[in-house]
Amino acid sequence: MPFSLPAGGRFAALSLALVVALGTFGATAGDASADTTAYGPLPPRNPASAPNGTAGMHGDSASSDTTPYPGPGTGKIAYSRTALASACPTVVIGSDGYVVALCTTIFGRTPTVHLLDPATGTDLASLALPKGSLFGGVYSYLDNDDRLVAVDGNNNLLRIGHHRSGSGWTLTVDQSTPLAAAVPAGDNIVGLAPAWNGKVWFATTGGVIGTADTATGAVRAIGTGEGVQNSISTVPGHTAVATDHALYLLSESPDGTPVIDWRAPYDRGPGRKPGQLSWGTGATPSFFGPGDGTEYVTITDNAAGHENLLVYRVDGGPAPICSTPVLTQYANSGTEDAVIASGRSVFVTNTYGYPYPALPAGAPESKPSSANFDGGLSRVDVNAEGTGCTLVWNSSVKSAALPRLSVADGKIYTVSVTGPTGSAGVQTFASYHHSVLDPATGAQLTSSFLGIGLVYNPLQMTGTTGPDGTLYQGTETGVVRITKG
Repeated sequence: MPFSLPAGGRFAALSLALVVALGTFGATAGDASADTTAYGPLPPRNPASAPNGTAGMHGDSASSDTTPYPGPGTGKIAYSRTALASACPTVVIGSDGYVVALCTTIFGRTPTVHLLDPATGTDLASLALPKGSLFGGVYSYLDNDDRLVAVDGNNNLLRIGHHRSGSGWTLTVDQSTPLAAAVPAGDNIVGLAPAWNGKVWFATTGGVIGTADTATGAVRAIGTGEGVQNSISTVPGHTAVATDHALYLLSESPDGTPVIDWRAPYDRGPGRKPGQLSWGTGATPSFFGPGDGTEYVTITDNAAGHENLLVYRVDGGPAPICSTPVLTQYANSGTEDAVIASGRSVFVTNTYGYPYPALPAGAPESKPSSANFDGGLSRVDVNAEGTGCTLVWNSSVKSAALPRLSVADGKIYTVSVTGPTGSAGVQTFASYHHSVLDPATGAQLTSSFLGIGLVYNPLQMTGTTGPDGTLYQGTETGVVRITKG
């Protein structure tokens, strides 16, 4: 899910209201025989990135949205907030334990990197980056030296390190590789992912897909002529990119030029749905599978009415093994979130009608023009033969964040919302809760009140759990740090 506001967009700071509206949710449809065995395996760790679970927005380069670490659990929690006056969609943690957040300031819309103290959440250092029309491509990751790999507004690929400086810390650009020659005028890089050979894959909003060798400066790219609004994913030998028309599986030639192995068009529907930021899939592709975590790749389409989960066998070509309607407890469904994908199970979050404070530049009018935000999740399982899929359950939990599955404790962690969730209500009156779900049934196991209004609004961004079980959740105004009570 990309969160990027247009240069001409508004990000109003709204007042808080002391209204608490608590609620309970559970699974609305379930299968008592649902598989309750351990989830996983995790996808293989990319040798060019930080450890799985904490390396990028979606946890790993496969974009599985899983973590190998247990979360805060279902007991009492303690939490604190780091106020950064910024929306913080990417929160990652290096092998040294330090937390790095890539945020976009509310005022000025400047992409800014922050280094946070893992013990307290204190902001130790910050570094503002040049902004472009996307002002802060949110998709970035930590490399194997704990440097944040990101792109600035001038289309330079940066490696940003954090270093002790006397008694404090500094953030510095340790390496810069220009990519502008591969990016047409007016285009912007939106997706980044590490290749297994140390190169970096990138994709632009205009559909350019390329690789960059930061050691030599060599850049190779091809064009698709289709828009890209989400990030990209990599596993050994394969890269997946979802455009606004099709899913692409790619490899690279000996000189690094991307090679299209197959292209799978999908139903993009009659237009952008309310609660989505673009017309087409809202999902970053996710690799998963019960063997080594790479057998399948999945996205959602944008079909009218209920969207479908599409699952493809990586080595099987462009025909999906299944197209399964999801979130069928409502009249309409759609998502701007990546899915959780682990073992044979995929979990899809409903963002249909979610009131984002602004839209990317050039986003078409939604069809319909507005809708209520119902929330909810679905679980779909691939059968043991890999020939089809089954909807296991629908849940009514109203998730305001992209959930994360812990394969260590077998729980799904998210931030749910209660109260008014219209465009004004979600900013000022809605109540946000740290919520834990049972992936076997979709039932909500526990819900702990966090706060009200934009201070705690996670804007469908995902949380990251550290090795010590601390969960860091980006919000509209900073980062919330959640631990066991």
